[in-house]
Amino acid sequence: MNDRYLCALRREPVDCTPIWIMRQAGRYLPEYRATRARAGSFLALAKTPELACEVTLQPLDRFALDAAILFSDILTVPDAMGLGLYFAEGEGPKFERPLRDAASIEKLAVPDMETELGYVMDAVRLIRRELHGRVPLIGFSGSPWTLACYMIEGGGSDGFARVRALAYENPTLLHRLLATTTAAVIAYLKAQAAAGAQALQVFDTWGGLLSPRLYREFSLRYLQQIAEAVAGLEPPLILFGKGTGQFAAELAATGCAAVGLDWTTDLASARAACGDRVALQGNLDPTVLAASPEVIEREAKGVLDSFGVGSGHIFNLGHGITPDINPEHVAVLVDAVHRFSRRSGDGVQPLAEPPAS
Repeated sequence: MNDRYLCALRREPVDCTPIWIMRQAGRYLPEYRATRARAGSFLALAKTPELACEVTLQPLDRFALDAAILFSDILTVPDAMGLGLYFAEGEGPKFERPLRDAASIEKLAVPDMETELGYVMDAVRLIRRELHGRVPLIGFSGSPWTLACYMIEGGGSDGFARVRALAYENPTLLHRLLATTTAAVIAYLKAQAAAGAQALQVFDTWGGLLSPRLYREFSLRYLQQIAEAVAGLEPPLILFGKGTGQFAAELAATGCAAVGLDWTTDLASARAACGDRVALQGNLDPTVLAASPEVIEREAKGVLDSFGVGSGHIFNLGHGITPDINPEHVAVLVDAVHRFSRRSGDGVQPLAEPPAS
């Protein structure tokens, strides 16, 4: 098996820096769009293990990626908690029954992972079989705070004003919601690990909306609980946050294996802050992939140079790849990362380019 991704998570030497891409199975690939059309809807695609497996493997057939990530959605958990997930054309995810009062929050319960979310576990098991050990499989969940944003707002939002107002107005109620959601996330991650996921990532997509005080109270403390709960599992845990780079050292202190960073964070500064406690994942600006191949190569090398020499780096975008990207540009990126980071047999990383004479 190509295990350089897992080795990098353990901060062990690798022959070159591993790379995978958030949303690597997605609308930028024509084969994904064909499978999605055959499924009839996004939810049908995500809830049919055979089709979820098919699209998970598609980017691996095109690119020399070092990991696969389960094709699913972070909102499957609140959907299983009874909120009624649906996707409005051109509007993104919505909930039929958002949490708008204390009573709706009080009655929430952790769903059963092999019944309400059994299709996810079936997909994990099927993908592991179909991978035949080519690369490791990543399972994932949304963070409690990010899930709460959608659960209270009822869908996507620019600023998630409802949940942020609740943090000030009724913090006790919000903590009640986050406690239940955290229990569900922990159970979800443990079930994915049992089904065969070889790494686990938590997406705290909206953690960066919070002030430092509120971030520590309503997001970080629950990420800490998750890290402690899965610490005994074999799959390593990656905590990714959008707009949370200033908390990299605090995230590293949770006991997770890696901290994922968006493109607004300087990788060298994050490495200095975290020390050797964790691996770092990231953090190319996704819009770079819309530029020319020469620019993609230059910026990829810049990210590698920012991390510097040594183990413990997983290359990724700072957020998900966008649907407008030319797949050929992804091939350029994957090749550039592997080529520029290739180590010699003694583990020393050579210069990516010859020095100017």
